[in-house]
Amino acid sequence: MNRLRYSTFGKTGCRVSLLGFGAMNLPDVPFEQAAAALNRALDLGVNYIDTAAAYRNSEEIIGAAISHRRDEFFLATKTAKRDYRSAKTEIEQSLRRLKTDHIDLLQIHYVNRPEEFRQATSEGGAYQAALEMKEKGYVRFIGITGHRPELLARWAETGLFDQVLFHLSLVQPFAGRDLLPTLVRLNLGRVAMKPLSGGFVKPAELALRYAAAQDVHVVISGMKSVEEVEFNVKAVERPVDESERRELNALAEELGAHGCRRCNYCSCPVGIKIPDIMISSISRERLGLLPNGIGFYRQQSDKIAMCETHEPCRTAPLCEPLCPYRLPIRQIVRASAGFVPVG
Repeated sequence: MNRLRYSTFGKTGCRVSLLGFGAMNLPDVPFEQAAAALNRALDLGVNYIDTAAAYRNSEEIIGAAISHRRDEFFLATKTAKRDYRSAKTEIEQSLRRLKTDHIDLLQIHYVNRPEEFRQATSEGGAYQAALEMKEKGYVRFIGITGHRPELLARWAETGLFDQVLFHLSLVQPFAGRDLLPTLVRLNLGRVAMKPLSGGFVKPAELALRYAAAQDVHVVISGMKSVEEVEFNVKAVERPVDESERRELNALAEELGAHGCRRCNYCSCPVGIKIPDIMISSISRERLGLLPNGIGFYRQQSDKIAMCETHEPCRTAPLCEPLCPYRLPIRQIVRASAGFVPVG
């Protein structure tokens, strides 16, 4: 008997599991492993499957592995196209790849700038394609995803969407303040992604439990093995009591003091992945990093060292004026040069 928590997914009326299966990384493993993970998740009661047209062949894997169990799960996918014609074509392709006659939730993907929102929702935009596919019965609900919680809150107020997908983790708690109150008031589907911040945040169980303790319907965790599925289910199946919630929220307040929302407005001329460094800057010292995070710092070490001497950034960093939150990016990147990964 599964012990996952289920809730009504906002105004959609659908029942969804607290833990959702993030399928972005399934293309990294052999099909047999991916199929086993998906089927094990369904067996354990995970009924929310998240993918996107842009996730390489993730949709094809899902279609091949679990389309025969289609009535057991709520299926969410995404289009990052902004115009009507491209979005409609991509939605039609998703239906074929997923081997389904309908998509439960079609999300307008990765909307981080006002101009992107205007383009996607204006006449001839991607939203028009999603709405047309909904009217024809190929799509049941329409959502939006992005990395700027305060903008997502504003766009949620338009009444165009049934759901919002956003970052929420121990190292990115900002949606808790800037977005969730709006979504709760509007009774929209609330889906938190990247509880481990892309496999960086340690310890993983605490990170999962933090996200699960917030006022969300679904926490999407990227999984690609039976072992990861079982670990994730075990991490969230026990309810979070008020004492643990206070401790987790206090830890998130500390680890999120860097202020980075991963909006990706910043750009580095030498290829430094600024958001990953900003977001992990406090947690790597306080709690250490998971293997993904250690590997990241090893791969980026030479580029990080260049931040000290690269012109013109040495005197006038090119990245900082681009940051909408005016964060001290160069200072934090330079400090990370002294971090020596272990393990």
